[in-house]
Amino acid sequence: MPIRPREDIRNIAIIAHVDHGKTTLVDGMLRQSGAFRANQQVVERVMDSGDLERERGITILAKNTAIHWGGVKINIVDTPGHADFSGEVERVLKMVHGVMLLVDAFEGPMPQTRFVLRKALELHLPVLVCVNKTDRTDARCDEIIDEILDLLIELNAPEDQLDRPILFTSARQGTATLDWREPGDDLTPLFEAIVRYIPAPAGDREGPAQMLISTIDYSDYVGRIGIGRIERGTLVKGMMAVRCTYGDEAVTPPQRLNGLYTFDGLARVDADSVSMGDIVAVSGFEDLNIGDTVCDPGSPAPLPFVRITDPTVAMTFSVNDSPFAGREGKYVTSRHLRARLMRELQTDVSLRVAETATPDAFLVSGRGELHLSILIETMRRQGYELQVSKPEVLLKALDGQTCEPLERMVADVPQAYAGAVIEKIGRRRGTLESMTGTDRVRLEFLVPSRGLFGYRSEFMTDTRGEGIMSAVFEAYVPHRGDLPTRTVGALVAFETGDTTSYGLYGAQERGSLFIGPGVPVYAGMLVGSSSRPGDIEVNVCRKKHVTNTRNAASAEDSLRLVSVRSLSLEECLEFIADDELLEVTPESLRMRKRVLGHEARLKMVARKGKG
Repeated sequence: MPIRPREDIRNIAIIAHVDHGKTTLVDGMLRQSGAFRANQQVVERVMDSGDLERERGITILAKNTAIHWGGVKINIVDTPGHADFSGEVERVLKMVHGVMLLVDAFEGPMPQTRFVLRKALELHLPVLVCVNKTDRTDARCDEIIDEILDLLIELNAPEDQLDRPILFTSARQGTATLDWREPGDDLTPLFEAIVRYIPAPAGDREGPAQMLISTIDYSDYVGRIGIGRIERGTLVKGMMAVRCTYGDEAVTPPQRLNGLYTFDGLARVDADSVSMGDIVAVSGFEDLNIGDTVCDPGSPAPLPFVRITDPTVAMTFSVNDSPFAGREGKYVTSRHLRARLMRELQTDVSLRVAETATPDAFLVSGRGELHLSILIETMRRQGYELQVSKPEVLLKALDGQTCEPLERMVADVPQAYAGAVIEKIGRRRGTLESMTGTDRVRLEFLVPSRGLFGYRSEFMTDTRGEGIMSAVFEAYVPHRGDLPTRTVGALVAFETGDTTSYGLYGAQERGSLFIGPGVPVYAGMLVGSSSRPGDIEVNVCRKKHVTNTRNAASAEDSLRLVSVRSLSLEECLEFIADDELLEVTPESLRMRKRVLGHEARLKMVARKGKG
């Protein structure tokens, strides 16, 4: 049967560095293609449907949508921009026939830009380059064009890629143009470029059905839903199909496709049949996983799946055993914790979960601190209560050497603060690769992943909140030696009780506080940061002795506390040391010592000293 392209379909993924405007551009494409009614009220960044995505302003999960323009259906995949979620990007690239690369008109190509572009070129996907945010007053389009071309040449892009035009868009204004000096009126040039330069899917529409699963979703009504592209043939609702995995000889018994859906705007639409080239969702398989192939029972032929980059950071998730355990969480046992982590494995291909020597703890590995912190935040919002350890990098033995992950970090800072950043990264075994700019300097480093643990808050302090930094995994290199750890100790609660203004007033002279008055604490819990190395035991529950002498000046009401610094989840993970844990519940974040008793900790330190 001759292979004929389907000219009525285009499949494209939008890839970019974080905050370069992918989701906002998809909003504009949906509006101008008629996906919404004229009077329909639509929120901004409509594709960021999760609570965490809206709160943090980032895309965490890849999402599918589809628009119609000029008789062509354009299936669009909106992908995450943060490096920690690049596993989402890697797998959805198997669904599309081309990518649209967005680059900020001021920032230019960033670490994640390089990463996702390299992955697209490895899969031989054509790239349509868009310089976004051209309405910025500080846009530097001419320089960005040169930087993009240099990056394409560096990544050995094919010659025909260099011949494709570069579009200039303003996602917020909903315009596109081929010449940044002449502002556009709408996104028509973008739609025309997609239809012209992104190839139509080609394959055998009459052969036995074959569909590669790239994403897994779940519904309370129909169970697991697999999303992917039909590589060959036609799927019909109600037909029997089998599931097989590349590299595995096993083929499941035939099961019925109970549901078949296509994407139209923001909705999933029931379909009776779909054929080669379309991106669809199917239901009916209980154990469907990412990387599986749904096939015709008469011709099971699994398709190869993209190799996902290995995790680089690990943390221990364990059952909460603090004195306050079980007070605030709904799911508190090891059975609940294990089931939740195993369920996450089914949808997150970048995650790894391993058993440990104890049944109450699990080693969870991911792409970075943010990757794992988003999982922790999601679990606490679902009612889980757990403890997590300080993040650690995963080492590898390569050619007889112990190797560690290296990150390419880019920092954009005012000139006055560049020296402080270079000095701090140098202490963390980082090397400066390039330095460009005048008023604002762009610094590019190669730094060990562990060198970035706890650095983000320091970076914001050193640059007075004006700096921008991002990093992406580069390679594994020989271990670069010891790094400086946390330079200050912690203020540790001496006894269990409720904090008082009187007790906190005495403790604040030793450092900065994390909690205010009236907060329940237990012995061994961290209540602040010390101003010097070494931990300090403080009694923050101390009450003022009552006497029959009235002295307004010494009354507790007159005590003034310095402002309390409340830490976020990421800041807590950055602060804790190797001998500390973070207790996570739906209502609270509590940092604590692994060994809560003061005397027990002293004995443990003494044993280590003798050893």
